[in-house]
Formats: sequence, C-alpha cells, structure tokens
Amino acid sequence: MHLSTHNWMRAEPLEITLKRIKRLGFESIEISGEPQQYTTKASRPLLKKYGIRCWGAVTLTLGKRNLAAKNKKQRASSVDYVKSVVTMVKELDGTEITIVPATVNKITPDGTPEEEWKWVVDALKEVYGHAMKCGVKMAIEPLNRYETYFLNRGDQALALAKEVGPECGVCLDLFHMNIEEVDMFAAIRQVGRAGKLYDVHVAENNRLAPGMGNVDWRKLVATLREVGYDGALTMEAVAGVDRTPVTPWKNQVETKPVGISPEQLKFIRDHGSGLLSEEFYTMLYETASKTLLPLIR
Repeated sequence: MHLSTHNWMRAEPLEITLKRIKRLGFESIEISGEPQQYTTKASRPLLKKYGIRCWGAVTLTLGKRNLAAKNKKQRASSVDYVKSVVTMVKELDGTEITIVPATVNKITPDGTPEEEWKWVVDALKEVYGHAMKCGVKMAIEPLNRYETYFLNRGDQALALAKEVGPECGVCLDLFHMNIEEVDMFAAIRQVGRAGKLYDVHVAENNRLAPGMGNVDWRKLVATLREVGYDGALTMEAVAGVDRTPVTPWKNQVETKPVGISPEQLKFIRDHGSGLLSEEFYTMLYETASKTLLPLIR
C-alpha cells in the first residue's frame, strides 16, 4: 500500500499539491476529473518533476453530469464526460478511475429504482468498453445518503460492478462507510474477498485527516492486508469550516483566495467545507502522513 491524495479539496496549482505530498511521503495522486483544467500536456511534466505517479482520477459528478438522469441526452453527455476522464488517466499512465454514477448532492431520483439501475448499468457498460481499451480499471464509489440517494453501501456498489463487467470494481471511502455501513470492516472483507476492491479513500469519521477522529487505522490497514489490497490509500479530508468563537484553528480560512472558479467554490462548499488556508491544509496532510505511513511501511 502507499499514500495518495485527491486535489479538489483546496483550490491551488497542481505543482503546490505535488510539492507538499512529495515532502510528506505520498507516492501518487488521484487527480480531479477535469481534463480541460488538468491537461495531460501540463500535468505530465509536473508529475515527472516531483516523482509522483498518477494513481488515477475521480469523476466530479456535478451539475448536469448524471449517469442516472432521465434525459437521454444528459446521460449521453455524462458518458462522454466519464470517457474523457478515462482518456486523461490513460495519457497520464494511471491505473484507475473512481466513478460516482449520480450527481453529487442530488438526493431526489429521476425515475423508478429499476429504471435508474438500468440507465446507470447501460451507461457504465459504454464507459467500460472504453476503459478496457485504455487499460484503465473502473471503481464504483458509494457515497452517504446526504450526498446521493443512488448508491450508499459497498454491497450495492459490488452488485453494480458485477453487472457492468468482470473487470469493474469498487472504491470504498472510510468517511461514507462510517455513516452507512453496519460494520465497515465486514464491508471491506466482502468487497475485497470478491476481488473487487480497486481503490480506498481515507478520512476520519468527521472527515478530517486520519489521526484526527475515531477510526481504528491499525485495524483498517490490517483488514486491507487481510483481503490482499495493495493499492492506494487516497487522502480525502474535507474539513468543515469552524465559524464559532471556540474554533481550535484560528488559521483555518483562506483570506486571500486566488484562482478559484465559482463552480469549484460551490463544489467545495457543497461538501461541507470552504476555502482553507495553506497552513491548515498542510497540517491535515502532515497528520495523515504521521498516522498512516508507519502502518503501511
């Protein structure tokens, strides 16, 4: 196993992210699924410069992006988007794409359960054909009920992956599992023993960095080893901004934001976070490194 990270949680140039994680012992990045923002022409030399490999990418299933949409044109456009992320991963020599099928923070369905399941299976099968040609693995990620109605647990993601194709797998996220799973270690064993655990996202029960909550990380790493998982532990700490007088982090909020689009800001805020200062954000990564590196080395 090795440490990886997403880079959507703070709006900053990719090079700043890579410089930070290289110093702290991270080996790869699961880059934001925005091929036009993170062009391979610009990203590849930066990855090489810092000796960080592309583990994969995560779809940013926002706005009109929705594989469970009732509108056929909307589904087709969403398929094209996910395919473009697969292509980006291929061009960066990545391993996998983490896919959230339905729009994040959309909590009302477009159709019946049977209709939406078929729409998503058909859409993912189309992506699957492209991913197989590119040599990129697909990992379906369930989110908690407050971010999606469609897919919330590991067993649901496992059932969906099996319908899509034999090489389609699952991504499990510790934060979402803390909310939705009766026993997250049992859920890991179920997916892992099926040979379908392709990616793992890590954050505490409070979505802070590993080491700042109540997750038993020693047991977590032992369980992953038990099922033969040897991939990335991808950092996805999404710190809620404490706006009260009792905040323990006086330096948490970025007061001079640079280069953040309204869409990025909305996405970060919709996930319960805000504009984080570089000092605070770096502290999250330092904590994750100190917590996890001794357990996986």
